[in-house]
Amino acid sequence: MAASGALPGLFFCFSATLLLIFVSVSAPTWNTISFLNANQYSFGVFGYTGSKVQIGYYFPLPGDINTGVLHNLTFVLILYPIAAGLAGLAFLFGVCGAGYHRAGTVFMSFLAGLATLCTFVAWIVSMSLFGVVKDRLSSEGINASWGNANWLALGALVALILGFCTAACGVFGNYRRSRT
Repeated sequence: MAASGALPGLFFCFSATLLLIFVSVSAPTWNTISFLNANQYSFGVFGYTGSKVQIGYYFPLPGDINTGVLHNLTFVLILYPIAAGLAGLAFLFGVCGAGYHRAGTVFMSFLAGLATLCTFVAWIVSMSLFGVVKDRLSSEGINASWGNANWLALGALVALILGFCTAACGVFGNYRRSRT
């Protein structure tokens, strides 16, 4: 190994990539992963149970939840797949950094930082969006509950923060090959 200092960042970036992929394929693609569940509907990044896969959607439930602001916030959920791609690239550069050269670890740190920023913004928006929808549905007498995608995204955010920090520290690791 050229740099064992890059390995913790590599592990955390890989973990975050997997979690963000799970979040990105939430309902309607995979209904067991969702942000909010209400009236047999599971809401995800690209739609809800029974809808076509799309960027941005209206909620198929009664009440005053189909405002322009809430509809526009569903477009921001596209940041989850973008963050998954950035975390995946960070992992690939981390493999280069762990095996070959310090530059891979530098790029891993940079991309992990960008993925952290995207995940943070997407998580804040999704918690706000689905929190408002949940409250409005509860006031209408509709039972709504949080889904597991919120916590998977939070886990990915924590993994990316740790990945960024350990990758940044790993940049200063030993990259010389031992001569025997």
